[in-house]
This record gives sequence, C-alpha cells and structure tokens, in this order.
Amino acid sequence: MEYAIECHQVYKKFGDHTVLRDLNINIPRGQITTILGFSGAGKSTLLKHILGLLSPSSGEIKVLGQDLSQMDDLQLREFRRHFGMLFQYAALFDSMSTFENIAFPLKEFTKLKKNEIKDKVEGLIDAVGLQIESTHKLPSELSGGMRKRVGLARALALEPDIILYDEPTTGLDPITTKMVNNLILETSDRNKNKKLTSIIISHDVQATLRISDHVAFLEKGHILEYHPTETFRELDNPTIRKFLDL
Repeated sequence: MEYAIECHQVYKKFGDHTVLRDLNINIPRGQITTILGFSGAGKSTLLKHILGLLSPSSGEIKVLGQDLSQMDDLQLREFRRHFGMLFQYAALFDSMSTFENIAFPLKEFTKLKKNEIKDKVEGLIDAVGLQIESTHKLPSELSGGMRKRVGLARALALEPDIILYDEPTTGLDPITTKMVNNLILETSDRNKNKKLTSIIISHDVQATLRISDHVAFLEKGHILEYHPTETFRELDNPTIRKFLDL
C-alpha cells in the first residue's frame, strides 16, 4: 500500500509537557482517514506536524515520502503546494469576493494568465456546487455552508495531493453538516484517479463512520486504535465506546 503520511514513534514536547507520545500511524493515499479524539488529545498538534509547521522532538514523519523536518523555509513553502486546507470556519479573506478568495492561491503560487485563472476558478466554483451569482459576494453575504464550499474550492485550487479538513462541521446546523460531509465524499470520489488523500480532524462520530475509509482515535497524544471504518465501528475498547456512544 502507498502511504501519504508515515509517522513513526513520534514524540512532541513543549518544555516538560508531552503532547504527542510514541505516535505511530500510516495514512494511505487516495482514501479518507479521520482522526477522532476528545479535546486536548493532540489532534491540532498532529495536524501542524503534517503541515511542517512543527517538527517532532523525536521520531520521524514523512509526507509523500519526504521528511519535512529536513527542509528549509523555502523548501517547505514550495512543498506545501501539495496540501489543501479547509479550516474550521473556512477562514476566508473578509474583504475579498468569492472569486478573489478562490483565485488567491493561483495568483500567489502560479504564473497563470488572468484568463487562465478565470477559467480555473469557474471550474472550481462548478465543482463544489456554488452558484455563479455568488462569485462577486463577500463572505459576510454567504451562508455557513456556502462559505465552506468557497473554502473547499480555494483548497483545491492548486490541485493538492492531500487535503486537510480541520473540524469541518463545527458550528453548522444538521442540514448544512450533512451537505459538507457529502461534499467531502464527492470531492474524494471525483479525485480518485489523482489519489487525493483526505485527512479529517473531527469529533463528529456519525459523519466519520459514514464517509471515512479509515478511522484513528487519538488519546493523550497516542494513537489508541487505527482501523478500517467497519472494524473501528465494532471495537469494544471502553474509551472508544464511550466516545462512539455519546
């Protein structure tokens, strides 16, 4: 199996506080993997390591076969083009329109001409199910679900190998939550031939079990269990059963 992320005996300490401890996980390419865990388990810290924003105190993390801790700032900046990121609250630029938000990474990281950027953005708008009339609207004029669609379109702009979803349904109503989860699944299916790897940081148990191929449970900085979804669903580990039965 080909892996997008390989973590081997990873520890991360901040002073005397150990946030990640003996963390081991290999995340396969082209699939959806969700990392569950209670607040404070270390999910955000793990995400920052995957992005190369933090380096482990010990152990090894490889992303697409590369050890990010060995890269300088310029190499990391270039390497991060392999990532797309959908933040918890979409994190759109308030003063930019839908079009400008989606076009931003294309202007920043590519040499595409103006008409090429326009074509690319229009294709992304269509891909995530946005209406063309929303193109000129500011984020404040969009619903929560629409902002998520814009954020996802922007995350896909550079055709990443890995897309990271940080608590993608936090603060959304049930209908919008279902829409976002369907969008994650549709995006993964549409990019199967590109082996797009989706990694979700979440506490939404039911959505996780519905859309994920693999599920990991992070407890106090350690991967407690990591299995295909159907196996994970049937685990009798008391900590995980407590979480699943909430």
